[in-house]
Amino acid sequence: MGAWSHEPFGNDTACDWAAELEESTGFVVIEQALDQVIADKNEDFIDADDGSIAHAAAEVLAQITGQGTQDLDFLDGVVQWIDQLDARPPTALIQKAIIVIDILTQENSELDELWQDSDDYEEWTQNLNELKAILKNAS
Repeated sequence: MGAWSHEPFGNDTACDWAAELEESTGFVVIEQALDQVIADKNEDFIDADDGSIAHAAAEVLAQITGQGTQDLDFLDGVVQWIDQLDARPPTALIQKAIIVIDILTQENSELDELWQDSDDYEEWTQNLNELKAILKNAS
């Protein structure tokens, strides 16, 4: 999994996705990340990389609302992207992120399975719950 932390950007996959986000405008890349997990769910298998990216995308939405669960100072490009954004996330996108967070802990989630096999499963699920609460307050 290439993870060093339970936090949204605590893995290689999410940090690689950050570069894609930095080159984008608007919310398209975030929505694509969330939509991929929904598509995976429809195929009855949620890929771990897709889940990691969606977790990071949800964190970016939370950061845009002025809150978040992780200090992103080590991701200068993401911080700059957020600072330059001149719009709030659409409510429908925030609601989609909340749905996706719930999907990440379902039985057919490879990411959930990998975290269950680690010592940090409780911290990871707590992070997801905190993120979901932030997004619910923002929607």
